[in-house]
Amino acid sequence: MARIEGVDLPRNKRIDIALTYIYGIGRATASKICEEAKVEPHIRTQDLSEVEVAAIREVIQRGYKVEGDLRKEVAMNIKRLIDINCYRGMRHKRGLPTRGQRTHTNARTRKGPRRAISRRK
Repeated sequence: MARIEGVDLPRNKRIDIALTYIYGIGRATASKICEEAKVEPHIRTQDLSEVEVAAIREVIQRGYKVEGDLRKEVAMNIKRLIDINCYRGMRHKRGLPTRGQRTHTNARTRKGPRRAISRRK
């Protein structure tokens, strides 16, 4: 089993698909990584040699920010927005959509389940 950046890649998937299990790597980036490492993208993960796995690992470490470093950077960016009290930061703090979506209806994913308002009798 190939282990890259602390992630166990699935054994029976193509390597260009398996690389997308790493946080920060999508389909396009996975294809570029395979090209730079000179690995055929259609090879299954279980069929990779140790040399090929090492080449992929080296390409990722050299040129891409993934997993923990990327998560930390994203968290720090959000924290910075909250600290400077900008509009986007306030929306993050309140758990509301940050990119201009309407909230009168919809936005249930971001706002969470409805809270019942009890009426006085």
